[in-house]
Amino acid sequence: LRSLGMPGSVIVTDVNPLSPAVHVADRAYRVPLSTDPDYVPELLGLCEAERIRLLVPTIDDELAIIGAAKDRFRAAGVWAACSQERTAAICDDKFETCRQLREAGVAAAMTYLPDTLPATPSLPLFIKPRVGRGAVGAFRVRSADELAFFLTYVPDPVIQEFLDGPEFTIDVLCDLQGRPVSIVPRERVVIRAGVIDRGRTVNDPRLIALATEACRALPFVGPINIQCRMRGHEPVIFEINPRFSGGIPLTIQSGADFPAMLIRLALGRQVEPRIGDFRHDLWMTSFEASFFLEGSQIEAHAFGQRHSMDEVA
Repeated sequence: LRSLGMPGSVIVTDVNPLSPAVHVADRAYRVPLSTDPDYVPELLGLCEAERIRLLVPTIDDELAIIGAAKDRFRAAGVWAACSQERTAAICDDKFETCRQLREAGVAAAMTYLPDTLPATPSLPLFIKPRVGRGAVGAFRVRSADELAFFLTYVPDPVIQEFLDGPEFTIDVLCDLQGRPVSIVPRERVVIRAGVIDRGRTVNDPRLIALATEACRALPFVGPINIQCRMRGHEPVIFEINPRFSGGIPLTIQSGADFPAMLIRLALGRQVEPRIGDFRHDLWMTSFEASFFLEGSQIEAHAFGQRHSMDEVA
């Protein structure tokens, strides 16, 4: 907002007063879980009271829910920067994601369900939950015995070809028509708990072309991140998350200012594509930081009272 010379506030919502975000935002509000029937009405009420113009969902659980309510937010003058419900549902399903991409001719990992797995599959393989995140329940499978075990151990599993080449995340921002306006590939050099710990930007035409093809195959709006690995000399997609990635600070620091672009899009302004316009080989190495909070003051410091429209005015 400051870089654009605009007034405004950043307001966050959460269910937990210990969430770090609530201690750095201009204001924060407690909301129900995204699975609660009151979640969307509560967000709509906050948007009206705070005169919100841009809503940015950031967690997987809420993407399809807010995607299904995009028209309700638009009627309230709010642009929800996320894809439609159907796209979110496809991306939440790792089998369906790769199936749809492959049907559209996009390079995606061979992916099986337990009942479609060949009788004598080529090992090694990779197994993980069909719906999951953060690399939880994801394992390399080296033998038939391991495969038999993990098929019962991993809940509702999918099995993918094992891709052992370098891993990349491709950050993409799409406009309201689904057109990519920025594409920034990043190599994930060190990963901790499913999130990049050390990595670098990579201006590789093969990765940019793959992201462009994926955006033609599925209708995306707002930020997405595409996860892929190299198979030989060609990148292959194994997951897509229609939200900001954990490594988005590196993309922003490289010159692709996704937040500023989102603000412009929310205001109805034209954002011309800047594909490949970022600093190549910029590295990020991350460390943990902590907040120190007095127990008796956590609630008071975390969540504020909703402002009425008269108070905001």
